[in-house]
Amino acid sequence: MHGTEAASDWVRRWTPLIPPGSTVLDVACGAGRHLRWMRQQGHAVVGVDRNAEALAACAGLGETVCADIESGPWPFAGRTFGAVVVTHYLWRPLLAPLVQSVAPGGVLIYETFAHGHAALGRPSRPAFLLQPGELLTACAGLRIVAYEDGFLPEPARCVQRIAAVRALAGEGPPDRYPLAGPL
Repeated sequence: MHGTEAASDWVRRWTPLIPPGSTVLDVACGAGRHLRWMRQQGHAVVGVDRNAEALAACAGLGETVCADIESGPWPFAGRTFGAVVVTHYLWRPLLAPLVQSVAPGGVLIYETFAHGHAALGRPSRPAFLLQPGELLTACAGLRIVAYEDGFLPEPARCVQRIAAVRALAGEGPPDRYPLAGPL
């Protein structure tokens, strides 16, 4: 079942950017691999997925919401989070609401398949593959701390990933963010 493997290296690397004690939203959380990781780091967690069976594996971790976020309303309208985490998921109509869900001082950590991946396997439909620079465009208004768009060998995949921070209200972003985190 999706969500039982270890937390993504990308998510683990950028977790230190999340303000201590924040609430973290994991979108398309599956069985909760990132919910578990974030709980271990001391964060409250909220997971959303359309698969009730997968969410059952998250029982006791925090708030879970069973919702089809592709055909229903965004269940977190008006809420913001210290971090929004998305891996292996893309639904373009949600890119703006996801960015808007990042609280001042919070971070968006996003990693999914990118253009070129179709030659390697699934997903292969363009609707599920980010175009070059697409995450950069979606994150306009956030401070980009890290961005990658390329090929990873193990397992073979083309990905695009970003770590981006929303400035605190009334303040500019700090000059520097730490680039090393747990791996």
